[in-house]
Amino acid sequence: MILTPASHDVVVLSVTDRNLTRMYVIFVVVIALVAGLLFLLDRALKAVQQGRRRRAAGVRLAAATALAEQAARQRRATADASAALTTVLPAIQQAEQGPRHVA
Repeated sequence: MILTPASHDVVVLSVTDRNLTRMYVIFVVVIALVAGLLFLLDRALKAVQQGRRRRAAGVRLAAATALAEQAARQRRATADASAALTTVLPAIQQAEQGPRHVA
């Protein structure tokens, strides 16, 4: 069988077309993988940033809670001291008088 130049070119073009199609498919797959990896990287960075914000908020909340507890303890101590003083020195009782007249 003798190959003519025209039939030989057709075979080469079909092989080249098949290889070109494979390259396009590989290119599309690579683009999809890169887009997926960029999306995952974006999600990971946002999760790290949110974790940092939550940790900072937790530290601020713990400080505010400690300050509020200290203020509550101080108020309780003041109230206890006042109650103890009232039991030692009872309030002066005044005799029951009529309504006060203001000039």
